[in-house]
Amino acid sequence: MMFDSLAGRLGEVFAQLTKRGALTEADVGKAMREVRVALLEADVALPVVKTFIDAVTRRAVGAEVLKSVTPGQMVIKVVHDHLVEMLGSDLVPVNFGLNPPAVIMLVGLQGSGKTTTAAKLGLRFKNQHNKKTLMASLDIHRPAAQEQLSILGREAGVDIVPIIQGQLPLTIAERALTASRLGGYDTLILDTAGRLHVDDALMSELNELVKATQPIETLLVADSLTGQDAVKIADGFHRQVGITGVVLTRVDGDGRGGAASSVRSVTGCPIKLIGVGEKLEALEDFYPERIASRILGRGDVVSLVEKAQATIEQDDADKLAAKLRGGRFDFDDLAIQIVQIRKMGGMDGMLSMLPGVAKIRKQMATSQVDERQLNHQEAIIRSMTPAERRNAKLLNGARKRRIAAGSGTTIQEVNRLLKQQKDMTTMMKRAKKMGKRGVMPPGMPGVFPPGFPTP
Repeated sequence: MMFDSLAGRLGEVFAQLTKRGALTEADVGKAMREVRVALLEADVALPVVKTFIDAVTRRAVGAEVLKSVTPGQMVIKVVHDHLVEMLGSDLVPVNFGLNPPAVIMLVGLQGSGKTTTAAKLGLRFKNQHNKKTLMASLDIHRPAAQEQLSILGREAGVDIVPIIQGQLPLTIAERALTASRLGGYDTLILDTAGRLHVDDALMSELNELVKATQPIETLLVADSLTGQDAVKIADGFHRQVGITGVVLTRVDGDGRGGAASSVRSVTGCPIKLIGVGEKLEALEDFYPERIASRILGRGDVVSLVEKAQATIEQDDADKLAAKLRGGRFDFDDLAIQIVQIRKMGGMDGMLSMLPGVAKIRKQMATSQVDERQLNHQEAIIRSMTPAERRNAKLLNGARKRRIAAGSGTTIQEVNRLLKQQKDMTTMMKRAKKMGKRGVMPPGMPGVFPPGFPTP
């Protein structure tokens, strides 16, 4: 899960601080040493760590912190503020300029995810920005690279410059630029071949492409899991071709966060987007404030609500919300919830945005709510008849045995799901009697499954 390891270490440090009443400089110094170790273990660049710790320590030992009513919380706030600053302070969106087509060039190492990112960007520009987008692969070095972008383009519903075998990257780029102008496109995405920043021949080729196409954005696509190596790569490319921003891929699997924490400080270039999954929709804006909150275990409820609003069909949400307010919750509703969770990145994706994530993980271990359990629940529901899904009272012993056999589960699992559905229905009825208008945040009716622990 995103930055899970770093968040866990920092959580332990700050938990000790908040347990104490008054703090001394020695207490703060000890905590900062532990924070330093946590950042280094997360593969944050050493100069960045040193600057960060020095700045935080100066603020944290000040009178306004040590003499505060809640000094532990004040230290955490200081860390949060400096972490946001280290990450880049504000969201820096992709620049589309004023004169279309806006040329967006992707650069980076082979295997960093450039081609998939190109398709993700194309889909994002189309759906979120209403941009007519054209994509072109300039990669003639990797076998089937151009064909891969064509396949992804069809999947995303984004136009692709036709492939002409034997053309050089510069010729393809010029043809793509002409096509984008004549075709009235708003945006042109150029997917370049993977290369090392120390490869003089390929970097010379890249510089020629930059001069010929004059991209408004030159985005480095870097693998977040490479940690400090990603930072070194970003610095190298920035010196060679002058990148305007960074797209970090595979952030959903990065438990350490070294690359995300160091790129801006080392290169001065903002992280603009992060890849959080393999699906073409799994590309998010990089909000330093929200990322800092996740790292410090405060969650990111704003992003969770935004994702819910973007992925959940409004009609389904309204229908489910009405049923919940009416005190009704059947297995068809639970099946809808499971689909919603998968659209939002699964359990891990949702958990990474909830406050108190470490606590929730412990609760999940005891409540047996995980991805496998969701699969079992879905299989059980699919093995029910429509009448059984609507009315759980029909499920006698014989029906339960049939459902267990049909879903490849056990009668105990069927009974557990029945109890969860009953508990959810009871909770809804109680909420109705108390006059509450549902129990979920606005825009998120019914996102969490029965038995899902809350912070």
